[in-house]
Amino acid sequence: MSMTCAELLVALLERRGVRFVAGIPGGTVLPIYDALARSAQIRHVLVRHEQAAGFLAQGYARATGEIGVCLASSGPGATNLLTAVADAKRDSIPLLAITGQVPRSQLGTDAFQEVDTCALARVVTKFSALVRRADDLADTLAAAFAEALSGRPGPVWIDIPKDVQTEWVTPGHEGLEAKAAAGYPGPSVSVLREAAQAIGQAQRPLLYLGGGLVHAKAAPLARALAERQDMPAVMTLMALGTLPKEHPLSLGMLGMHGSRACHAALRETDLLVVLGARFDDRATGRLQDFCPQAKVIHVDVDARELGKLRVPDIAIQGDLGAVLAALLPLLDARKRCEWRARVAALRALYPENPDKAAGPRALMARIARAAPPEAIVVSDVGQHQMWVAQHYPLQDERRWLTSGGLGTMGFGLPAAIGAAQARPDVPVICFTGDGGLLMNIQELATAAEGDVNVKVIVLDNQSLGLVAQQQALFYASPGFCSRFEQAADYVTIARGFGVPAFDAGCEGGDPDFWQDILTTPGPCLVRVPIDAREQVLPIVPPGAAHWEAIGG
Repeated sequence: MSMTCAELLVALLERRGVRFVAGIPGGTVLPIYDALARSAQIRHVLVRHEQAAGFLAQGYARATGEIGVCLASSGPGATNLLTAVADAKRDSIPLLAITGQVPRSQLGTDAFQEVDTCALARVVTKFSALVRRADDLADTLAAAFAEALSGRPGPVWIDIPKDVQTEWVTPGHEGLEAKAAAGYPGPSVSVLREAAQAIGQAQRPLLYLGGGLVHAKAAPLARALAERQDMPAVMTLMALGTLPKEHPLSLGMLGMHGSRACHAALRETDLLVVLGARFDDRATGRLQDFCPQAKVIHVDVDARELGKLRVPDIAIQGDLGAVLAALLPLLDARKRCEWRARVAALRALYPENPDKAAGPRALMARIARAAPPEAIVVSDVGQHQMWVAQHYPLQDERRWLTSGGLGTMGFGLPAAIGAAQARPDVPVICFTGDGGLLMNIQELATAAEGDVNVKVIVLDNQSLGLVAQQQALFYASPGFCSRFEQAADYVTIARGFGVPAFDAGCEGGDPDFWQDILTTPGPCLVRVPIDAREQVLPIVPPGAAHWEAIGG
């Protein structure tokens, strides 16, 4: 049966199980939209900006573990996607970006809305390809899916000229069949035994949990390792929820805004077992002073991360789930009473900030008490992101969505909409600052149009809060270009887009208020005014060691 290349693309996406696409139509992608309009399986969400299409697809992927798909036209449509795709690359999110391109005869002529999309995409993707013939589409798409989902996940990009989209093609049976992603060989028995011996001999071991555990769906195995070995764990921003905040072995988040107790334990550990983390600067502080007494076991699916920043004593490349499943039977259960007592003493020595009647910590507690345990929590980037990371009792890794590696403001609202499309059965709580919200505020229209169950909580301090905080602490011109002289009325703006909105007042609302907000279906925005003098503490100054943290 003959069909156009655009129709084949839709058929291939359907066969791959794609149910959701976010995008904006434009001239060079209209044949694909024409085919998509006839799909009974794929639901398209019309966003108001292409960057938001990428973040919606990310929200869907982060909430489900499946590949997210976004669609845009050539030229500015493609360039607007770049930030969201780069963000997916840094956080290892499987994402498929599909763009239209000018006809082949116009390539290289500076035609209207022509850019070399693949050249731009190459540095922010695992795979990018220009489809020059309709007959090449099936193989190109199969390669893209395999690359996006295999090993360390990540984004891929396919660019299709408009005249290729309208070419007729007769697909073979194999073109419509889904191909399994390539796997990795299991870890060697000898290196696993070496790791097991090192763990067994350690007196003060710590687990260092990273976002790779989430992608590998291996958080339950990491928890089993911690419990069998009585081994406390620290987590990166991306790994929060892999061990619940209240778990007795959880030391919480390490890094620039991590707790002093966590960092003190890191200074004393004699063995650091690193699972799917990168030793990035926000987590480690000054690297040469990070865990100075510790041997390191580093497990990662990406061989490039092993020894990139710190050379491990034992390096294991492989799928985290397979490695942990093979490692656990080699370890006998044990108790580390002295080390646990020392960790407890460190917690007592460095307690978290005391509860306040008002302020961000109390706000997080109030919302968490009102929220159902299955709620998905999304944050934008800034002070509010760190307050959520520090204080919200995250219970599950797939229910915590944030931009980590790239730290992209504007992520929160569209990612929350994508998560709500993936999980319409649960509320999605989107914490955002006023600065981040302003970067994609137009997507309130997308939320209203889709009637998604997203609760946008705007912590409004009329500033770029984290920038202003660093200026106040480390620079001579505090507040320069980081304070908004013109305040925005977010309640009125949201209502103008068709989203119910409320001002919670300085106390952040009472429990009944938040209960009503979180149990009423559909989108909603709540503004919570925050004192611009509030700071996220502790903070490790850039380039400093953990022990040089300020505050907290």
